Amino acid sequence: MSDVFGRFDVAILGGGIAGLTLALQLKRSDPELRVTVLERQQHPVPEAAHKVGESSVEVQAHYLRDVLGLAEHLERDQLHKFGLRMFLTHAGNEDIARRVEYGQISEAPLASYQLDRGRLENALGTMVTGLGVDFRQRCKVRDVELADGDADHIVHVLDGGHGQALRARWVVDATGRAGLLKRKLNLARPVGHRANASWFRIEHEVDVHQWSDDERWRSRVEGGLRRLSTNHLMGPGYWVWLIPLASGSTSIGIVADDEAHSFDGFNTLERALDWLAEHEPQCAAEVRRHREKIQDFRVMKDYAYGCTQVYSEDRWCLTGEAGVSIDPLYSSGGDLMAISNGLITDLVSRDRLGEDVREKAVAHNQVYLVLSEIWLVAYEGQYPLMGDPQVMVAKVIWDTIIYWAVPGLLFFHDKFRRLGDSPAAFANLQRTWLLHTRVQQFFREWHLLGNEPASDVFADPYSLLDFIVDLHNGMAAGLDDDALEEQFGRNVDLLEHFAGQLVATVIELLERRCADDAAKSRIEEWRSDALLQEAVERYRERDPVHPIDSAWITLGSRATAVTP
Repeated sequence: MSDVFGRFDVAILGGGIAGLTLALQLKRSDPELRVTVLERQQHPVPEAAHKVGESSVEVQAHYLRDVLGLAEHLERDQLHKFGLRMFLTHAGNEDIARRVEYGQISEAPLASYQLDRGRLENALGTMVTGLGVDFRQRCKVRDVELADGDADHIVHVLDGGHGQALRARWVVDATGRAGLLKRKLNLARPVGHRANASWFRIEHEVDVHQWSDDERWRSRVEGGLRRLSTNHLMGPGYWVWLIPLASGSTSIGIVADDEAHSFDGFNTLERALDWLAEHEPQCAAEVRRHREKIQDFRVMKDYAYGCTQVYSEDRWCLTGEAGVSIDPLYSSGGDLMAISNGLITDLVSRDRLGEDVREKAVAHNQVYLVLSEIWLVAYEGQYPLMGDPQVMVAKVIWDTIIYWAVPGLLFFHDKFRRLGDSPAAFANLQRTWLLHTRVQQFFREWHLLGNEPASDVFADPYSLLDFIVDLHNGMAAGLDDDALEEQFGRNVDLLEHFAGQLVATVIELLERRCADDAAKSRIEEWRSDALLQEAVERYRERDPVHPIDSAWITLGSRATAVTP
């Protein structure tokens, strides 16, 4: 028999980053809320060698800095991130200066951060405790009795070896991949993206800038700044991350498509080091020189999964990886967590005010699942493209533009919780999903036609597309609802223009190089595709008035045009 130790407005199962940030957001929104966080581990947790998810992008950075008020912690205890940087494969990957490099040469307008997860979660634990959250450590959740109607849920825990229970109006599962409620309610949904990862932290500052003495290459980016990027070393079916941490350690991870690279090839430390020696020899050499400084080694098999429901009108929710896990390439996990926590806070706040939230829960659930699908299509079936520099650079630019134009704009303007109230905005979200899905398929089709190898190219997105700074800044423009809706519509129009330019330019490239029968057949398919042709027509209508350089697409064919 469990002793009942209290009643709470919200019980959060799991005190990792998702659970602790949600607790902080709830208390910031309503200091009177009674919130408990039930966490298995004891704080403080280790720095450096704790959890992955160390690289943030604009949505999560805005959430941590501006929504939760963590600016002081981020500036003092974490590192500023110098954007995403990719090195595409070239001739055995033995000379980083010869590889196509995608990345910025100056600070982006809106900051993002490299996160030591241990430091961050320790700080969050201290903050929520100071705000009155009941933060229970070494507390294992054993079961949850979900109630019908207006009754409280009952959570059974093992706290300090003693069986106890608590009552809560809302229960939120933030248990990560353990997915307590998802398993209990059979909510898991498999996805078509099959990939695996292994990683380790090393107590050494790995700096790719030092891997070459080519002064022309080194001078492209100010010394020291390349190291602060999230650096991706890319090849067919894989990428390797290099993420600097404020402690001086570096996080190194291998992520690979299951069909292209067997998990058995890198699922132990020795195998991972041998795998790096084969595919990324410069990285392997750096690690082996400092092997005694390796701090940990972790693996994650088949990490992507979906969920059939994340919010219920019966006042239970899933957040973070307890619901959906997509892919770490663009650090989308932190963004989805931020969006999810905001939607949950909205439901709890409305319920607290006496509002019937059943319809709102259904609407929020639909919005979140559509967003997760939009993110998923950027990865599903796309890992083979990582060995094709021309296609991959165009894809990364497309993915960046769509991210700033849609989820970035909507999140910075706190629109997701109100999206169900705007049929036009939700229609634009659906329009984006359809277009994005077809463009990702187009990238696969283009890749299969073959492209010439590319090298000695530097692609700075801010130089390739002069309007991109305005799009980036536009996320934080502070628009009112009417202006936001108009801007959202213009952004989706811009995406259609870009899709049309992509299709028209690739067809021109293929025809110029005397397309073979396979390419001719594919071109005919593209020309008969209604969605693609509508985009091409929009491009041709707009481009004479607002021309956009096609160098973001023709990179492999026009290296000299974009090489500084």
